[in-house]
Amino acid sequence: MSVRHREPYDNVMEMVGWTPLVRLHQVSADCRTPVYGKCEFMSPGGSVKDRIGLALVSAAERDGTLRPGGVIVEATSGNTGLALAMAAATRGYRCIFTMPDKMSQEKVKLLRAFGAEVVITPTAVGPDHPDHYQQVARRIARETPGAVLADQFYNLENPKAHYATTGPELWEQSGGRITHLVGGAGTGGTISGAGAYLKERNPAVEVVGVDPVGSVISSFFNTGEMGEGHPYLVEGLGNDKIPGALNLDVVDAYVTVKDGEAFRMARRLTTQEGLFVGGSSGLNTHAAVELARRLDDPEAFVVAILCDWGEHYLTKMYDDEWMRENGFLERARRSVHDLVRAKEPLDFRLLTATPSTPVRMALSTLSSHGVSQLPVVRDGDCVGSLSEGRLMARVIQDPGVLDDPVETVMNSPFPVVDSHLDADRATRLLTRENPAVLVRTNGRLEDILTRFDIVRTLTGAAG
Repeated sequence: MSVRHREPYDNVMEMVGWTPLVRLHQVSADCRTPVYGKCEFMSPGGSVKDRIGLALVSAAERDGTLRPGGVIVEATSGNTGLALAMAAATRGYRCIFTMPDKMSQEKVKLLRAFGAEVVITPTAVGPDHPDHYQQVARRIARETPGAVLADQFYNLENPKAHYATTGPELWEQSGGRITHLVGGAGTGGTISGAGAYLKERNPAVEVVGVDPVGSVISSFFNTGEMGEGHPYLVEGLGNDKIPGALNLDVVDAYVTVKDGEAFRMARRLTTQEGLFVGGSSGLNTHAAVELARRLDDPEAFVVAILCDWGEHYLTKMYDDEWMRENGFLERARRSVHDLVRAKEPLDFRLLTATPSTPVRMALSTLSSHGVSQLPVVRDGDCVGSLSEGRLMARVIQDPGVLDDPVETVMNSPFPVVDSHLDADRATRLLTRENPAVLVRTNGRLEDILTRFDIVRTLTGAAG
């Protein structure tokens, strides 16, 4: 294997390639088949697309379509744009990139940091719609003097770059033992080029394509029919048409993975393997682990492409609230008991009155303990309720009620909820007409939650 970094490089593009291959222990702990990750996120631009940036630029220079002072235009999910921007920076070209609006803001800001112009287009349009990001890129390239479209989706220099670099690296790093290559296809360059090389070295190597649910590539491969795509949130893999750079003859099988499965696996790669990757890496790894589990063969050697760097997705899949809003992460379960424990001060003695308690004594209890609600309890059941505000108003109206029993002035009983239930069960019961709920533990009424308690907890004021 080549020894890296022994001598200075002439420019950043010479640093591309020879990314590490690492065993994935934790996420495949229940598999006898070993699973490895090809760490493309460790390339200088943070993604597998670094491999094609210089290749596309160099090809355009060779055929004379890109000349000094020219403009590189491309439709990108972000990573190819960054690779092209790196190459352009070393050669003095201007860049204009189009991106769908579902892409992370981190990617947009990165491209602009490299001096690129970024045009955002709508995601929810068909591939032939004039506002589709590939169509917009073609229009910009036609209308801009000195511009060339890098055209990663159809440019065969894309898979050639992976045939020349990714494939040989995988063969050498695995000692020729690789049996399965698992990767998605945005453009198709990686699995087409690397897969073709590996199959030349060993025709028994299997190439498994991975598609996000919503992409059309998997269904086309498996049925021969062009289905209708629909939106998905994994970035950089999948497509709403079959890209020309994808050679399906190299692919042996195609599987699909849901957005949530991809994002959760990517987060596991970070927390359990120490590999900070994006959603497409999770997509590939989820499929690779499922494949390894089915193979159940310790002699097999499964490799997943870890496509890009996780920092591109801090405001998306690494943000818990974004994950919850999109249904990919369950909200942390909080029980009624947790709400009670969060009360301030921590006083769990439930104050009550009986139906025969004088109004005067009930008011004294409310005042001396600084509470606004008081349940009226008989034989362990709530039979009524007292509100400090309403009770005072009644006394002001008729002072004579001070010596009456509270059953003559009490309001409807508070609802009761068991302490082990979800907190939502209690909060849903608190309304304008119902200011409190009683908490029952092991069959006994033991505490009370008011609207004030809930608001303090939700706003972080308690504790």
